[in-house]
Amino acid sequence: MADNTDAAIMEESDKLYNENKPLEHYDFISKHKDSKNVDVLWRLCRACRDKAQMTATSAADKKTLTYEALDISKRCLEINEQHFASHKWFAICISEVGDYEGIKKKVANAFIIRDHFLKAIELNPADATCYHLMGLWCFTFADMAWYQRKIATAIFGTPPTSTYEEALGYFKKAEETIPNFYSKNLLMLGKTYSKMGNKADAKVWLTKAADYSPQKDEDQEVVNEAKKLL
Repeated sequence: MADNTDAAIMEESDKLYNENKPLEHYDFISKHKDSKNVDVLWRLCRACRDKAQMTATSAADKKTLTYEALDISKRCLEINEQHFASHKWFAICISEVGDYEGIKKKVANAFIIRDHFLKAIELNPADATCYHLMGLWCFTFADMAWYQRKIATAIFGTPPTSTYEEALGYFKKAEETIPNFYSKNLLMLGKTYSKMGNKADAKVWLTKAADYSPQKDEDQEVVNEAKKLL
């Protein structure tokens, strides 16, 4: 149960996030990094990620922010492992840290990431982002290059596997939960249909992604990629 101070912090955090002010948001919420409230701390994870996603953020700062978010997400789990956001943000953060630790570590963490996303969905089936993230997980392993699969086989014997159909199911569930909530979900629906050979549906979703009104740098990257794929 949040006290009035925590409630005010969360309200201001959400306001700055919704107004797309990532620098102001991070500066504000990072002052509360010693909080013991998961609902404050996962918002700090979100702010770290949003600042790291900015094109103006240096490569060194992106890395620092990514590891900062991971440390905070671990604290979320320690404080309350029955909170869906603890699992959601731990999975997001450990996945993004994998970009700095090489393919072996990234694949080794794959089952952990999957299990935390599934636990987040179990705890809160109304969170569209969790379905999207599970879709990305499935798409990644369905689309894995042969050399990556070889590394995965060496690590696990039986590496993580998935299909484009499974990925599509999660992306569609995300869109059904909250329509048009995230530019990348539109893009991934288009890319998944394309991988499945369904050009008509691929075009529908890629067009929606290309027509998306960008709110963040990440949205603009999605729009640009969608236009190239059309």
